[in-house]
Amino acid sequence: MTLNITVVLISHKSKKKVLKFIENFSEKISVIVIENSADYTIKEDLNKIKKNIKLIFSENKGYGSAINLARKSVNTDYFIVFNPDVYDVSEDILKKFLDMGKKLNDEYACIGPRYINISKKTLIQSNENKEIDTLPSISGASMFFNKKNFDLLNGFDENFFLYFEETDYCLRAKKKGLKSYQINSIKLNHDVGTSTTIANEEEKKKLNYLHNWHFIWSKFYFFKKNYGFLISIIYFLPILIRTNIKIFYFRILSKHEKRKKYQIRYNALISSIKGLKAYKRINNF
Repeated sequence: MTLNITVVLISHKSKKKVLKFIENFSEKISVIVIENSADYTIKEDLNKIKKNIKLIFSENKGYGSAINLARKSVNTDYFIVFNPDVYDVSEDILKKFLDMGKKLNDEYACIGPRYINISKKTLIQSNENKEIDTLPSISGASMFFNKKNFDLLNGFDENFFLYFEETDYCLRAKKKGLKSYQINSIKLNHDVGTSTTIANEEEKKKLNYLHNWHFIWSKFYFFKKNYGFLISIIYFLPILIRTNIKIFYFRILSKHEKRKKYQIRYNALISSIKGLKAYKRINNF
Protein backbone atom coordinates (compact mmCIF):
# COMPACT_ATOMS: atom_id res chain seq x y z
CA MET A 1 0.00 0.00 0.00
CA THR A 2 1.46 3.36 -1.05
CA LEU A 3 1.67 6.21 1.45
CA ASN A 4 -0.54 9.22 0.77
CA ILE A 5 2.47 11.48 0.26
CA THR A 6 4.75 12.47 -2.61
CA VAL A 7 8.39 13.43 -2.12
CA VAL A 8 9.57 16.28 -4.35
CA LEU A 9 13.29 16.82 -4.97
CA ILE A 10 14.58 19.89 -6.79
CA SER A 11 17.81 18.99 -8.58
CA HIS A 12 20.34 21.45 -9.99
CA LYS A 13 23.57 19.60 -10.66
CA SER A 14 22.51 17.42 -7.73
CA LYS A 15 22.46 13.91 -9.24
CA LYS A 16 24.66 12.24 -6.61
CA LYS A 17 22.68 13.80 -3.77
CA VAL A 18 19.35 12.83 -5.36
CA LEU A 19 20.37 9.20 -5.89
CA LYS A 20 21.63 9.01 -2.29
CA PHE A 21 18.45 10.65 -0.97
CA ILE A 22 16.04 8.09 -2.43
CA GLU A 23 18.05 5.03 -1.35
CA ASN A 24 15.95 4.60 1.81
CA PHE A 25 12.58 4.67 0.05
CA SER A 26 10.54 1.70 -1.10
CA GLU A 27 8.04 1.62 -3.98
CA LYS A 28 5.39 2.77 -1.48
CA ILE A 29 6.76 6.30 -1.80
CA SER A 30 6.01 8.40 -4.85
CA VAL A 31 8.97 10.59 -5.81
CA ILE A 32 9.08 13.49 -8.27
CA VAL A 33 12.47 14.82 -9.33
CA ILE A 34 12.58 18.20 -11.04
CA GLU A 35 15.89 18.40 -12.93
CA ASN A 36 16.58 22.00 -13.92
CA SER A 37 20.28 21.90 -14.86
CA ALA A 38 19.84 19.86 -18.07
CA ASP A 39 21.81 16.93 -16.63
CA TYR A 40 20.26 14.27 -18.86
CA THR A 41 22.51 11.55 -17.42
CA ILE A 42 20.26 11.48 -14.35
CA LYS A 43 17.55 9.74 -16.40
CA GLU A 44 19.68 6.65 -17.03
CA ASP A 45 20.66 6.41 -13.36
CA LEU A 46 17.09 6.78 -12.11
CA ASN A 47 15.86 4.17 -14.61
CA LYS A 48 18.12 1.64 -12.93
CA ILE A 49 16.26 2.15 -9.66
CA LYS A 50 13.05 0.12 -9.51
CA LYS A 51 11.08 2.66 -7.54
CA ASN A 52 8.10 4.94 -8.02
CA ILE A 53 9.96 7.91 -9.53
CA LYS A 54 8.79 10.54 -12.01
CA LEU A 55 11.52 12.65 -13.61
CA ILE A 56 10.68 16.05 -15.09
CA PHE A 57 13.22 18.13 -17.00
CA SER A 58 12.61 21.85 -16.68
CA GLU A 59 14.15 25.16 -17.59
CA ASN A 60 15.64 26.69 -14.47
CA LYS A 61 13.12 29.34 -13.45
CA GLY A 62 13.83 29.17 -9.74
CA TYR A 63 13.04 27.09 -6.68
CA GLY A 64 9.43 28.14 -6.25
CA SER A 65 8.67 27.67 -9.93
CA ALA A 66 10.09 24.13 -9.78
CA ILE A 67 7.85 23.29 -6.82
CA ASN A 68 4.79 24.65 -8.62
CA LEU A 69 5.67 22.50 -11.62
CA ALA A 70 6.04 19.39 -9.45
CA ARG A 71 2.66 20.07 -7.82
CA LYS A 72 0.95 19.51 -11.20
CA SER A 73 2.10 15.88 -11.10
CA VAL A 74 1.26 15.19 -7.44
CA ASN A 75 -1.54 12.62 -7.17
CA THR A 76 -1.48 12.23 -3.39
CA ASP A 77 -3.22 14.49 -0.86
CA TYR A 78 0.10 15.52 0.66
CA PHE A 79 3.55 16.31 -0.67
CA ILE A 80 6.85 17.30 0.87
CA VAL A 81 9.65 19.24 -0.79
CA PHE A 82 13.29 18.65 0.04
CA ASN A 83 16.60 20.14 -0.95
CA PRO A 84 18.77 17.14 -1.86
CA ASP A 85 21.31 18.27 0.78
CA VAL A 86 18.88 17.41 3.58
CA TYR A 87 19.65 13.96 4.97
CA ASP A 88 18.41 11.30 7.44
CA VAL A 89 15.03 11.29 5.68
CA SER A 90 13.38 7.86 5.99
CA GLU A 91 9.90 6.47 5.45
CA ASP A 92 9.37 6.73 9.21
CA ILE A 93 10.10 10.47 8.98
CA LEU A 94 7.54 10.81 6.19
CA LYS A 95 4.95 8.98 8.30
CA LYS A 96 5.63 11.40 11.17
CA PHE A 97 4.92 14.34 8.85
CA LEU A 98 1.69 12.68 7.70
CA ASP A 99 0.57 11.98 11.27
CA MET A 100 1.32 15.54 12.32
CA GLY A 101 -0.55 16.94 9.33
CA LYS A 102 -3.64 14.97 10.33
CA LYS A 103 -3.20 15.96 13.98
CA LEU A 104 -3.36 19.61 12.88
CA ASN A 105 -6.57 18.84 10.95
CA ASP A 106 -4.98 20.06 7.70
CA GLU A 107 -5.38 23.68 8.90
CA TYR A 108 -1.85 24.86 8.17
CA ALA A 109 0.20 26.43 5.41
CA CYS A 110 3.16 24.10 5.77
CA ILE A 111 5.09 22.05 8.30
CA GLY A 112 8.85 21.87 8.79
CA PRO A 113 11.28 19.83 10.93
CA ARG A 114 13.92 20.83 13.42
CA TYR A 115 17.45 20.89 12.01
CA ILE A 116 19.82 19.55 14.61
CA ASN A 117 23.10 20.58 12.95
CA ILE A 118 22.39 24.23 12.10
CA SER A 119 23.46 27.17 14.25
CA LYS A 120 21.16 29.98 15.33
CA LYS A 121 23.13 32.37 13.12
CA THR A 122 22.23 30.33 10.02
CA LEU A 123 18.56 29.67 10.76
CA ILE A 124 16.05 30.90 13.33
CA GLN A 125 14.31 27.92 14.91
CA SER A 126 11.60 27.61 17.51
CA ASN A 127 11.71 26.71 21.20
CA GLU A 128 13.08 23.17 21.26
CA ASN A 129 11.07 22.34 24.40
CA LYS A 130 7.83 22.55 22.45
CA GLU A 131 6.78 19.69 20.21
CA ILE A 132 4.86 22.02 17.90
CA ASP A 133 5.63 25.71 17.55
CA THR A 134 4.42 28.43 15.19
CA LEU A 135 7.02 30.22 13.08
CA PRO A 136 6.72 33.22 10.74
CA SER A 137 8.28 31.07 8.01
CA ILE A 138 9.50 27.53 7.46
CA SER A 139 12.85 26.89 5.78
CA GLY A 140 12.43 25.96 2.13
CA ALA A 141 14.85 23.04 2.59
CA SER A 142 12.00 20.85 3.94
CA MET A 143 8.35 21.85 3.58
CA PHE A 144 5.35 19.56 4.04
CA PHE A 145 2.09 20.63 2.36
CA ASN A 146 -1.44 19.47 1.91
CA LYS A 147 -2.53 20.13 -1.66
CA LYS A 148 -5.77 21.80 -0.63
CA ASN A 149 -4.09 24.72 1.12
CA PHE A 150 -1.17 24.91 -1.30
CA ASP A 151 -3.66 25.36 -4.13
CA LEU A 152 -5.71 27.84 -2.10
CA LEU A 153 -2.58 30.00 -1.89
CA ASN A 154 -1.73 29.46 -5.59
CA GLY A 155 1.59 27.96 -4.59
CA PHE A 156 4.77 30.02 -4.75
CA ASP A 157 5.25 33.43 -6.33
CA GLU A 158 7.42 32.63 -9.35
CA ASN A 159 8.86 36.14 -9.48
CA PHE A 160 11.29 34.94 -6.80
CA PHE A 161 14.18 32.99 -8.29
CA LEU A 162 16.08 32.35 -5.06
CA TYR A 163 15.41 33.38 -1.45
CA PHE A 164 12.29 34.67 0.35
CA GLU A 165 9.85 32.56 -1.69
CA GLU A 166 9.01 30.49 1.39
CA THR A 167 8.78 33.61 3.57
CA ASP A 168 6.35 35.14 1.11
CA TYR A 169 4.31 31.93 0.98
CA CYS A 170 4.03 31.70 4.78
CA LEU A 171 3.12 35.38 5.11
CA ARG A 172 0.37 35.10 2.49
CA ALA A 173 -0.91 32.03 4.31
CA LYS A 174 -0.94 33.85 7.65
CA LYS A 175 -3.14 36.55 6.13
CA LYS A 176 -5.63 33.80 5.28
CA GLY A 177 -5.50 32.36 8.79
CA LEU A 178 -3.16 29.46 8.00
CA LYS A 179 -0.16 29.00 10.29
CA SER A 180 3.25 27.48 9.60
CA TYR A 181 4.55 24.98 12.14
CA GLN A 182 7.91 23.61 13.17
CA ILE A 183 7.75 20.09 14.60
CA ASN A 184 10.67 19.70 16.99
CA SER A 185 10.14 15.95 17.39
CA ILE A 186 10.98 15.52 13.68
CA LYS A 187 14.73 16.00 13.52
CA LEU A 188 16.77 16.26 10.32
CA ASN A 189 20.21 17.39 9.20
CA HIS A 190 20.84 19.93 6.47
CA ASP A 191 24.20 20.28 4.73
CA VAL A 192 23.48 23.87 3.75
CA GLY A 193 24.64 24.87 0.28
CA THR A 194 25.99 21.49 -0.82
CA SER A 195 23.24 20.28 -3.17
CA THR A 196 24.93 21.70 -6.27
CA THR A 197 28.06 19.98 -7.55
CA ILE A 198 30.69 22.64 -8.23
CA ALA A 199 33.25 22.00 -10.98
CA ASN A 200 35.99 24.40 -9.87
CA GLU A 201 36.83 27.49 -7.83
CA GLU A 202 35.73 29.85 -10.59
CA GLU A 203 32.28 28.28 -10.69
CA LYS A 204 32.10 28.44 -6.89
CA LYS A 205 32.89 32.15 -7.01
CA LYS A 206 30.20 32.76 -9.64
CA LEU A 207 27.68 30.78 -7.59
CA ASN A 208 28.40 33.01 -4.60
CA TYR A 209 27.88 36.06 -6.80
CA LEU A 210 24.57 34.61 -7.98
CA HIS A 211 23.33 33.98 -4.44
CA ASN A 212 24.47 37.43 -3.36
CA TRP A 213 22.59 39.11 -6.22
CA HIS A 214 19.34 37.18 -5.74
CA PHE A 215 19.27 37.57 -1.96
CA ILE A 216 19.20 41.37 -2.25
CA TRP A 217 16.85 41.39 -5.25
CA SER A 218 14.39 39.07 -3.52
CA LYS A 219 14.56 40.88 -0.19
CA PHE A 220 13.51 44.19 -1.73
CA TYR A 221 10.84 42.52 -3.88
CA PHE A 222 9.45 40.79 -0.79
CA PHE A 223 9.28 44.06 1.17
CA LYS A 224 7.76 45.97 -1.75
CA LYS A 225 5.14 43.29 -2.34
CA ASN A 226 4.08 42.96 1.29
CA TYR A 227 4.68 46.42 2.79
CA GLY A 228 4.55 48.82 -0.15
CA PHE A 229 7.11 50.66 -2.25
CA LEU A 230 7.50 53.75 -0.03
CA ILE A 231 8.16 51.82 3.18
CA SER A 232 10.59 49.58 1.29
CA ILE A 233 12.54 52.57 -0.04
CA ILE A 234 12.75 54.08 3.47
CA TYR A 235 13.99 50.75 4.85
CA PHE A 236 16.54 50.12 2.08
CA LEU A 237 17.86 53.67 1.65
CA PRO A 238 20.48 53.32 4.46
CA ILE A 239 21.54 49.98 2.92
CA LEU A 240 21.93 51.65 -0.45
CA ILE A 241 24.05 54.43 1.06
CA ARG A 242 26.27 52.04 3.05
CA THR A 243 26.76 49.86 -0.03
CA ASN A 244 27.88 52.84 -2.12
CA ILE A 245 30.32 53.91 0.59
CA LYS A 246 31.85 50.43 0.69
CA ILE A 247 32.16 50.31 -3.10
CA PHE A 248 34.02 53.62 -3.02
CA TYR A 249 36.17 52.55 -0.05
CA PHE A 250 37.27 49.24 -1.57
CA ARG A 251 37.93 50.91 -4.93
CA ILE A 252 40.40 53.28 -3.23
CA LEU A 253 42.10 50.33 -1.50
CA SER A 254 42.19 48.38 -4.80
CA LYS A 255 40.44 45.46 -3.11
CA HIS A 256 38.71 44.37 -6.29
CA GLU A 257 36.99 41.24 -5.00
CA LYS A 258 35.38 43.01 -2.05
CA ARG A 259 34.40 45.93 -4.27
CA LYS A 260 32.74 43.53 -6.72
CA LYS A 261 30.79 41.89 -3.90
CA TYR A 262 29.18 45.21 -2.94
CA GLN A 263 28.77 46.27 -6.56
CA ILE A 264 26.72 43.11 -7.15
CA ARG A 265 24.54 43.94 -4.14
CA TYR A 266 24.06 47.49 -5.39
CA ASN A 267 23.14 46.35 -8.91
CA ALA A 268 20.67 43.79 -7.54
CA LEU A 269 18.97 46.35 -5.32
CA ILE A 270 18.69 48.92 -8.12
CA SER A 271 17.25 46.23 -10.44
CA SER A 272 14.63 45.30 -7.88
CA ILE A 273 13.75 48.94 -7.16
CA LYS A 274 13.28 49.51 -10.89
CA GLY A 275 10.92 46.52 -11.04
CA LEU A 276 13.19 44.47 -13.31
CA LYS A 277 12.84 40.70 -13.21
CA ALA A 278 15.22 38.44 -11.30
CA TYR A 279 17.16 37.81 -14.49
CA LYS A 280 20.66 37.02 -13.24
CA ARG A 281 22.06 33.53 -13.88
CA ILE A 282 25.49 32.09 -13.18
CA ASN A 283 26.62 32.61 -16.77
CA ASN A 284 25.97 36.37 -16.45
CA PHE A 285 28.92 36.87 -14.11
